[in-house]
Amino acid sequence: MNKPLRRIAIFCGLLVLTLLLRDNYLQYVKADTLASDDDNRRVNITRYATPRGDIIVDGKAITGSVETTSGDYKYKRTWTNGAMWAPVTGYSSQAFGANQLERLEDGILTGNDDRLFFRNTLDMLTGKKKEGGSVVTTLNAAAQKAAYEGLGDKKGAVAAIDPATGKILALVSTPSYDPSKFAGASDKDAEAWKAVQKKNNPDDPMLNRALRETYPPGSTFKVVTAAAALENGVASGIDDATKTPDPYQLPGTTTDLTNEHGECENASLRYALMVSCNTVFAKLADSVGNEKMIEQAQKFGYNNKELDTPVRASESVYPEDNKPQNAMDGIGQASNRATPLQMAMVASAVANDGKLMKPYMVDQLKAANLDTIETTEPQELSQAVSSETAQKLQEMMETVVNNPQGTGGKAKISGVTVGGKTGTAQHGLNNSEKPYAWFISYAKLSDGSSPVAVAVVVEDGAASRDDISGGGLAGPIARDVMKAVIDSKK
Repeated sequence: MNKPLRRIAIFCGLLVLTLLLRDNYLQYVKADTLASDDDNRRVNITRYATPRGDIIVDGKAITGSVETTSGDYKYKRTWTNGAMWAPVTGYSSQAFGANQLERLEDGILTGNDDRLFFRNTLDMLTGKKKEGGSVVTTLNAAAQKAAYEGLGDKKGAVAAIDPATGKILALVSTPSYDPSKFAGASDKDAEAWKAVQKKNNPDDPMLNRALRETYPPGSTFKVVTAAAALENGVASGIDDATKTPDPYQLPGTTTDLTNEHGECENASLRYALMVSCNTVFAKLADSVGNEKMIEQAQKFGYNNKELDTPVRASESVYPEDNKPQNAMDGIGQASNRATPLQMAMVASAVANDGKLMKPYMVDQLKAANLDTIETTEPQELSQAVSSETAQKLQEMMETVVNNPQGTGGKAKISGVTVGGKTGTAQHGLNNSEKPYAWFISYAKLSDGSSPVAVAVVVEDGAASRDDISGGGLAGPIARDVMKAVIDSKK
């Protein structure tokens, strides 16, 4: 063979080798990535070729599938009370993908999860069509309804947890959206999708405020500051005088911090929490110090960037701060930021004698034949405080609700022990906008068990600028959610 032909042959051989290498790379290395790529149209065609498995609450499906009459997709997703359940399920759209449980558990819902391989193989051999499995949630339908109806047309969020297990019982965010309206791929679906985007809707209905929005927690955080003071020996008895001046000069400044109401000079911890004395808790935060305050906040779940429910919650932050800012952080202001889920975790740990359980909303994953594929086991995150400290905090929070001077009286439930803490968090430059109204609470039954802890935040409304607005706006919602959980267990 002459030299030119030999060169051409070698070049062609290299091209063939390159094609073989590329082909094997795509088939064996990139196969899984390409098969699950949302830009691969065949993925979506396969995803919607059969009815999707369901998301289950209290033994009933809150989702479904309907056959479409046009296009490449045979079925599209439906929801029952979609706006109420969207913060839990998320959406699944032929045109716009999926999020939250609909995305995270897509393999189970479509029947494509690797754990269903043998079941799918058997179905293929017998000629049976592949079916999606189901996602069984921890949610309580009555509690979810109470939270959703309680918020109504107000902007805000509710998170409710079973303190003993960490099961999420309610997760509501308003305003919400109905994922059914853009589940398809038509022009009408596209218009519905456009209407709920933040750039077109300043209320941002697709924001999951219960998990993904952080707020200054206001006076609800005083429970954590009280815990830090008790755990670090800065305070001992909850009825002892705290030697706090009124007003209190923030450390290293000439700025005086005052109180909205109450006789807060030298107030005890119990009284200070009951009427929400800013001066007492700012001084306690300063006495504990920034490092120990961070440590205590973290035991309650703060500063955790990877809190998965399995939907990931935004990180709640207690920051490294200077002395005056740390004092303000201690009353839930300055750079202190928390999700509603985080503050429900605080109330939950107090109710559970100091033990903080990891919050979760998926109880079981099941195959189409109802075989259980996976069960979530409760997991302890931390011992947030000692049982002795937790019991002192319970006494204090119960005084907030039961004492006529307390700010949480509207959360009372007949025959049930309720502990709570109100809060109003400043909002806007120089507190120019309406404050956020907060309430955190737990319910305790006569046998000593605590079936539910709740956090409610209302972003707007006709709120006065004091802690009573937290009790007035958010407290009744928390009460109704707790009562719904208790009644559902009878």
